[in-house]
Amino acid sequence: MDICIQEQINMQQLFLHPNTRKIIFLLAATLCLFPFISPPLALLLGLIFAQLMEHPFPHLNHRATNWLLKIAVVGLGFGMNVFSAIKAGKEGILFTIVSIVGVLTLGYILGKLFKINLKISYLISAGTAICGGSAIAALSPLVKAEEKQISIAMGTVFILNSVALFLFPAIGHFFNLSQTQFGLWCAIAIHDTSSVVGAASRYGEQALQLATTVKLARALWIVPLAFGTTFLFKGEQKKIKPPYFIGLFLLAMLANTYLPFIQPIAPYILQVAKLGLTLTLFLIGSGLSFNTLKVVGILPLLQGVILWAVISVAALWAVILLI
Repeated sequence: MDICIQEQINMQQLFLHPNTRKIIFLLAATLCLFPFISPPLALLLGLIFAQLMEHPFPHLNHRATNWLLKIAVVGLGFGMNVFSAIKAGKEGILFTIVSIVGVLTLGYILGKLFKINLKISYLISAGTAICGGSAIAALSPLVKAEEKQISIAMGTVFILNSVALFLFPAIGHFFNLSQTQFGLWCAIAIHDTSSVVGAASRYGEQALQLATTVKLARALWIVPLAFGTTFLFKGEQKKIKPPYFIGLFLLAMLANTYLPFIQPIAPYILQVAKLGLTLTLFLIGSGLSFNTLKVVGILPLLQGVILWAVISVAALWAVILLI
């Protein structure tokens, strides 16, 4: 009996040894660079790691997350075309403006009502209002969000994205929505572009084309919101630091549109950017232990669900009534 106990203690000590934790961490991070690991799964892997063992690189995690977020945002610009975004934006411009202003306003009210941390509340609201994880990734460095704050916002958005991927096509068929109606509804009410594409592709080709282009146009609102965020969260700083990486995001989009030699390699850059964002989510999740989640509570998730429910119902009512 004593031998069995001693063996268990030895195994536990080996599992908790700093070198063992480093090896497991690096293997898990490397796994996130493979295409079959989705962003939500990477976040889940990070969360599992955080519950099982202590982070082996706690001081480097925040710095790596911050830089990876900025680089990933710039890379996402290579997946956008100026002309397609502007053309599509004309069809959904009214819905876009009203929904973005409405979601941000309601998000602020709910954050105050539920007494949620301002940065968490703002990131969830912005992710719901514009383009989910991309918006959160772009705005997180500007509000100087911590890993746990980013993780909560990202986790909320990705959970709801997963639900929408299966729920929206069923609702669309139930209400007998046209291809145009469903495409606009997806682009407005679903957070991330990937989930918009996934849901619309299950509904029809016309819905897919419209939903994708309108969502790309909607994503352009990251730029003005980023500059507004810089002023809102300037705090005690006397000098505001411009969000240079947002400027690089714009340059990437312009390069993808106007430079012919960039277009053949743009999909590869975009793929690398998505892998970078996936790795970032793992790093974020790895810094979020159960104790941290318990301290934060369920209210941020509740805020995200309410915001998503309101924008989904309102957008569905609008497309049925007006289109």
